Amino acid sequence: MTPTLFLSIGISYAVIGLVLAMIYRFVLRRRFIGNFPMAAIVAVVASFVGGLLEFLLRDVIEALSSINGVLNVFPPLIVAAVALSAFAAASERKGPYD
Repeated sequence: MTPTLFLSIGISYAVIGLVLAMIYRFVLRRRFIGNFPMAAIVAVVASFVGGLLEFLLRDVIEALSSINGVLNVFPPLIVAAVALSAFAAASERKGPYD
């Protein structure tokens, strides 16, 4: 695989995470500790973790569709959504100092 391919996959994962963070914050109006910047960081990191899991478990999830036979968007999308949901739930809990 070429460096350009790695770069395009990395950019795709970052965009997936950012778009998902925008949807959670501005469309679904979920509250996060640190507002949008922290939600974006969590979503982008989770998107890359999802991509790594897809790479490690490629045989298991090969049945999922892919774009141009190179990029499978479901694992980073799923992991970023799960991470953002968990982060939103943790952000909304009231602590003893609130």
